[in-house]
Amino acid sequence: MCRNIHQLHNFEPAATDDEVHAAALQYVRKVSGSTKPSKANAEVFDQAVAQIAHITRHLIEDLVTTAPPKDREVEAEKARARSLSRFARA
Repeated sequence: MCRNIHQLHNFEPAATDDEVHAAALQYVRKVSGSTKPSKANAEVFDQAVAQIAHITRHLIEDLVTTAPPKDREVEAEKARARSLSRFARA
C-alpha cells in the first residue's frame, strides 16, 4: 500500500511511539490523498492520526509470534542491500 510504512511488529527494541505515529500519519496521508490538510480538515486529520496510532499500538502489543525478534540494524542493512541492487547503475 504505502512504501513508507514499515513493519513495526516483532522488533527488538520494540517500536517507539514516534514510529507508530509516523506510520499512522503515512496511512492517513495515503488514504486522504493529502500530505497537509487544509485548515478546515486539520482537526479531523489529526484526530484520525491519533486514533490510528492508538489502535496500531494495541495491535503491535497484542500480536503473538513464535519467531525471534528481528534486529533493526540487520533489517536496515538488508534493505540498503536490496535498494543498492535495484538501483545500481551499470
